[in-house]
Amino acid sequence: MGDRQDVAQGYRAKAVAQAAAWLPLAVLGGLLVAAATLSAQAWAQSQPVVDTSYRLGTGDRIEIRVFGEPDLSIETRIGDDGIIVYPFLGELNLSGMTVRELESRIVNGLRPDYLVNPTVTVSLVEYRNFFIYGAVRSPGGFPFQPGLSVRQAVAVAGGFTERASRNRIVVVRDGDASGNEQSISLDQTVQPGDTITVRESFF
Repeated sequence: MGDRQDVAQGYRAKAVAQAAAWLPLAVLGGLLVAAATLSAQAWAQSQPVVDTSYRLGTGDRIEIRVFGEPDLSIETRIGDDGIIVYPFLGELNLSGMTVRELESRIVNGLRPDYLVNPTVTVSLVEYRNFFIYGAVRSPGGFPFQPGLSVRQAVAVAGGFTERASRNRIVVVRDGDASGNEQSISLDQTVQPGDTITVRESFF
C-alpha cells in the first residue's frame, strides 16, 4: 500500500514539475501573441489618414499594405474598367468602393486560407484627374488636389479665353450614369473625375 502511495505521489510530483516547466512557455507565447497584435495595431495606426467617405474610381493610384507580408503589399493604378489584380485574390473591381470597404474585402479574402489574422491598410497615393473643357486656354485633364476650387481649376487650365462666361460653368460628376450637367460657381469645390465645361458668353 505504501509503495502505491509512493508511486502515485511520484506521478503527481512529475505532473506538477511538467506543468511548472510549461507555464513559462505558455506565458511567453501569450506575451508574444499580445506583442504581435499591439505591433500590428500600432503599424496600422501609423499609416496615412484617408478620407473614409471617398469612393475609388478609374485612374486613382492606391497602395495596399499587409503587415509583415511584403509580397502582398502593392502600389497600383485602378484601370479603365475599375479593376486591379491582387495576389491570391485575382481581379478585384474597386469602382465605387471606399478604402475601408476595400480593406475589409482583402482581409476577408486572405483569411483564413492564406493568413490567420491579416492587418490591411489602403491609402490613396494619387487621385484621378479632373477635366476642364470649353472656353479655357489649355483644356484637358489635370491632377486633382483636395480643396481645389473651380477658380483654381481654371487657372491650372491656363485661365479663361476672351469669350468665356464666368457665370455659365457646368460640371458632370464622375460616376453619374445619367451624365447630367449641373451649374457650378467659381468658388465651389472640384471633385476627382469631374468634367467641367466653361461656356462662351453670348456677347
